[in-house]
Amino acid sequence: MASIYKDIPIDAPADHVWDVLRDFGAVHTRLAPGFVTDSKLDGDARIVTFANGSVARETLVDCSDSRRRLVYAIKSERLTQHSASAQVFAEGDGRCRMVWITDVLPNEIASYIDAQMDLGAAAMQKALAQSAKAKSAA
Repeated sequence: MASIYKDIPIDAPADHVWDVLRDFGAVHTRLAPGFVTDSKLDGDARIVTFANGSVARETLVDCSDSRRRLVYAIKSERLTQHSASAQVFAEGDGRCRMVWITDVLPNEIASYIDAQMDLGAAAMQKALAQSAKAKSAA
């Protein structure tokens, strides 16, 4: 199984980033706008449309406020296994980092998932820094 690990520095306070991350249905407007173009809640899942046109059904597995950790899974014809977690860690000085880990099978799809996670991480860094700056100015 391929395990993809992203350690993402973010210019925003951990509490702000966690508030955005835990808003499971607003990934397209708050967390990764541009990378994700739409998200609709359907029970304990969200149907996510990405900028490249792909669509995924992401099922919420766990959301822990005490650990600032969100876990979701995807089932599809192309993937025999996909689970991911994102966890927020305070760094001080109004900064934090998000550790985003995805475990996926088949291994052959890992390079695609890795590249998509890089695009997602960049979108998150930008959106979270901007929203934190706007919130502190208000």
